[in-house]
Amino acid sequence: MAGPAGAPDGASLYVGLISGTSADGIDAALVAFDGPPTAQDDGDGAPDGRLLLGRTYPWEPALRTRLIALGQGGDARSLDELGTLDVQVATCFADAAWRLIAEAGIDAERVSAIGSHGQTVRHRPGGAAFDGRDPFSWQLGDGNVIAERSGITTVADFRRRDVAAGGHGAPLVPAFHAAMLHSRAEDRAILNLGGIANFTLLPADGPVRGFDTGPANALMDAWCQRHTGAAYDAGGAYAASGRVDDALLQRLLDDPWFAEPPPKSTGREQFHLDWVQARLAGGESPADVQATLMELSAATVARALQATQPATRRVLACGGGVHNGPLLARIAAHLPDAQVESTAAHGLDPDFVEAMAFAWLARQTLAGLPGNVASVTGARGPRVLGAVYPK
Repeated sequence: MAGPAGAPDGASLYVGLISGTSADGIDAALVAFDGPPTAQDDGDGAPDGRLLLGRTYPWEPALRTRLIALGQGGDARSLDELGTLDVQVATCFADAAWRLIAEAGIDAERVSAIGSHGQTVRHRPGGAAFDGRDPFSWQLGDGNVIAERSGITTVADFRRRDVAAGGHGAPLVPAFHAAMLHSRAEDRAILNLGGIANFTLLPADGPVRGFDTGPANALMDAWCQRHTGAAYDAGGAYAASGRVDDALLQRLLDDPWFAEPPPKSTGREQFHLDWVQARLAGGESPADVQATLMELSAATVARALQATQPATRRVLACGGGVHNGPLLARIAAHLPDAQVESTAAHGLDPDFVEAMAFAWLARQTLAGLPGNVASVTGARGPRVLGAVYPK
């Protein structure tokens, strides 16, 4: 079958799959790479990868509900349940890959590999917030099942090698950001507004850094669903109907995690509705709490950038939060010296940057090249990430 428009016969094709902290669907990206993989960013030049097709495929509602409950710190009912969920998630990921390939109208034999992030159900990378426990990060979605059902070589389980090397296993996307969006003309920051917010710092001259800043959409989505029944606050309208409660905002900001220096990462097990509930005085308007949670996301993003790369002149945003105009406006208000804009202005669809990154990471792994950035994760050095499941 003919490839999609813009995919010359010589291009190598990869599929990237991820379901993020919000678990709002499986993001699938078909990516074309024209040149060979490289050990490090070239600086300025042609972006290394083009999105040919991106789609988000929804979870079955009952499965999504269970995954969110586990991700927020809930206990598994049994080992049998965990084993079953591992297979169910992998089956959904394999089906997403097949649907994407079919919609693109390409022959599956042209796809070199699938890079699957899986679904995080627990992220305990160490640090003060986790009381010195043995660090780990756990993503469901058995790569054996994906490879078997898809018939395509699959790379999965990307985070745990970095954790084993003393890192946080997150963020992993900064290496891809550097390959695609670095500029020698200005200091840039790439802001991913998923369930959790994280930065990749790309100085014009200097090492790449990156870290989580705290909640982006996760708390707002959960609060909105509890009080309105909607899965998320479309366009930030619910938050815009309330007013920021300054006293509540301060209690939220007082959490010690925000004061921890990078490298740092977090997830729903740290920032969830019980965490919010414990800081309510009682009697707050639900709309005011929503407005306050939006301000928490904006303020923690801005404070983190001002503390780590204050000379930033361009913030490129991606992830679901890009569609929340009021949230972007609040971030811009906190960062008056920086231009805040979508990655779309630089040729990257903001909804599929992370999925593209896991296609890129799979390519790195198959080439025997590192996928982590040790200055970001805190690992002892560069590592080839993931496990390979041959077709």
